[in-house]
Amino acid sequence: MNILESIRTAWKSIFTNKLRSSLTMLGIIIGVSAVVLLVALGNGFQKSMQQTFENLGASALYVSGTTDKSVSTIRWLTFEDAQALADKSLAPAIALVAPTLGKGVSASYGNNNVNVQATGITPVIGQIKKYTLTGGRFITDQDVGTRDNVVVLGWQTTQDLFGDQTAVGQTIRISGGRYQVVGTIAKMGGFTGDSFILMPLTTMQSKIAGGNNIQQIGVKAVSPDQVDNAISEITSIMRARHFIAPGQSDDFQIRDMRDVLNQLQSQLAAFSFFLSCVGAISLIVGGIGIMNIMLVSVSERTREIGIRKAIGAKRRDILVQFLIEAAALSLSGGLIGLSLALILALFLQDVPFGELTIGAQISVGIVILALTVSIGIGVISGTYPAFRAARLDPIESLRHE
Repeated sequence: MNILESIRTAWKSIFTNKLRSSLTMLGIIIGVSAVVLLVALGNGFQKSMQQTFENLGASALYVSGTTDKSVSTIRWLTFEDAQALADKSLAPAIALVAPTLGKGVSASYGNNNVNVQATGITPVIGQIKKYTLTGGRFITDQDVGTRDNVVVLGWQTTQDLFGDQTAVGQTIRISGGRYQVVGTIAKMGGFTGDSFILMPLTTMQSKIAGGNNIQQIGVKAVSPDQVDNAISEITSIMRARHFIAPGQSDDFQIRDMRDVLNQLQSQLAAFSFFLSCVGAISLIVGGIGIMNIMLVSVSERTREIGIRKAIGAKRRDILVQFLIEAAALSLSGGLIGLSLALILALFLQDVPFGELTIGAQISVGIVILALTVSIGIGVISGTYPAFRAARLDPIESLRHE
């Protein structure tokens, strides 16, 4: 019997026993679906994380007030703190410094209203975070110097207020004041999200938040290998400016993007381990199911095997026949599982994961992996039944009823 005839016979056997074949393939279907979705979500996580860190800056640090309740005296961050960090004689490892101040506000345009985070910035923040404009311009030094009522809108805020209308040049209301939209930003996602408003820092301080304090200082090291030195310089300068005595706790905290990356990777590792266990268990159960059904098939077709051997079929022919049947059964489950995973991937495009939003990313590699694994499971599971069928004595087989 040639290979093509063996394949035809294998598919005929599967379709002859549709219910039994479907139940046998169930474990493979679940296992392959889990494995494919695991890899797809992992790829989506990597893509989202890469985009996020490009937006925030791989060598960026963010200085803010501490949340530690045990700190007895907490001083607000000030613009002078940011100026001290920007002093090259004090902090040679720091390349850029951008103070910011945020506050939740109510913004409206026409009948559209939205509660959103407004952040006062200086133009330097655009060199630390990756803001891509879809229209208009960014905040300028002149805007900061003259405390202009101008804003740049995040993607989601633009959609909420203007929909498909052009936002640049329009005037919106923020906390009772009128502000001109001078720019709009492309969709970013990740930690930052897309629902925000940017305005000059001085405008935020004088017209919305009040006072001269700032909330956060964005810092970018001169290079990724200088981040640790930059942290040391920030700590030294801030402790000196806030009169923190030796042994006392800092009244500020430094958010290192590398720590966030490590935290997210540990979360992904736990998530991947869980899905790997589900996929592995399902594949093992599926393999056992295939082996069981192939053993039943050998028992049911003992007389057929005897007839084939009597008319000249060799052990190799019988072995190949049953291996192909097992592989075909497993491949069918793999194809169904892959199809199910592809359908689910379409609905898993905005999955919250910690501070990230990820989407399943199907690639050609995932498809090849799924099909290879499913065929491999079938061949491994069908090996023993195939050898058992090939070793049957033709005389005894012919007597079998």
